[in-house]
Amino acid sequence: MKKLIAIALLLAVPAQAQEAADPELVGELMAFQGAKAIVSVMTTHCYETTGLDAAYQTANENWYLRNVGFLDLAMRVAARVGGVSDDEVAAAETYGGSQIMSAYNKAEDKASFCTSFLEQVNSGALDIDKSLPATLAKAQKIAAQ
Repeated sequence: MKKLIAIALLLAVPAQAQEAADPELVGELMAFQGAKAIVSVMTTHCYETTGLDAAYQTANENWYLRNVGFLDLAMRVAARVGGVSDDEVAAAETYGGSQIMSAYNKAEDKASFCTSFLEQVNSGALDIDKSLPATLAKAQKIAAQ
């Protein structure tokens, strides 16, 4: 019996060692934080530029409620497979926010951009399970182990 436990532990060590150092997966998981920033930044910006249309705040709140479990999962799995620093989270959020603002700034019709963005948020098209399904599946698989 002791031999079986020792063999099981030896077999588990390489898998855990590999799992404990996966910076690529951590980077992919940080895209979840980037998605959160995209929705937050653009709904706030559109809220402010559309005369304080509360639909944008509501959309942001609803997006968060639909995705908070995925965000939590990403952070737990990132910690498990190599860790994540506050700076990495901030970098992901900054990147996401800057990307959506760049797209907004390039749009010819800013009002239409906001309206379209609101529709995408409300429809769930920007939810993590729709926009990052492969990474979500990886995270769920690791969490289930």
